[in-house]
Amino acid sequence: MKRILSVVFVLFIGLSVHAQDAKKAKELLDQVSAKVKSYENIVIDFKYSLSNPKEKINQESNGNVALKGNLYNLNFMGVTKIFDGKKIYTIVPEDEEITVENYNESDDKSITPNKMLTFFNSGYKYAWDILQNVKGRKIQYVKLTPNSAKDTRKEILIGIDTQTKHIYTVIEVGKNGTKTTLTVNSFKTNQPLSKNHFTFTKSKYPNYYINKLD
Repeated sequence: MKRILSVVFVLFIGLSVHAQDAKKAKELLDQVSAKVKSYENIVIDFKYSLSNPKEKINQESNGNVALKGNLYNLNFMGVTKIFDGKKIYTIVPEDEEITVENYNESDDKSITPNKMLTFFNSGYKYAWDILQNVKGRKIQYVKLTPNSAKDTRKEILIGIDTQTKHIYTVIEVGKNGTKTTLTVNSFKTNQPLSKNHFTFTKSKYPNYYINKLD
């Protein structure tokens, strides 16, 4: 009987600690969300890497994105994406082509630019992870596990600067072994952006073919 009680006690303590860690992780993410919402706009320079040892894939690219509310202007791998609140414009200079499509948030399950700093607010189990020292900055990791069994991602690690409450890195580990890492090189806020920064201007692309999907 004593042994059974001891096992029950250990299990209870383990569950209690896990619940406390999950609560602590969610509280930190809530602080990140609150900080993001307090800014007029955010401009991020980032590095993106994708690897899959089994498939012998190893790629790296740099990019930048400007965010204002749910609006964004993304430059990545030679392609520009602009979201003006209603439509997404994908500009491909190499092909001189522009794709225009309506944005339907309910159909979009991916981490789009306007969700990249807040996607973690729902749909996941939370766990407190390791603390790392990165060039003098304390980066606390929070592990997210998708609630949906259909999700192709096994887990997501979010590294958060404990002082600024800004996201430093987002690491996605897929069930197929693919690992993607987005690392923030610079995080600037309340920048003097032009009023047309999140607006598509057709006159800038006189010779481009425009493909309207909707």
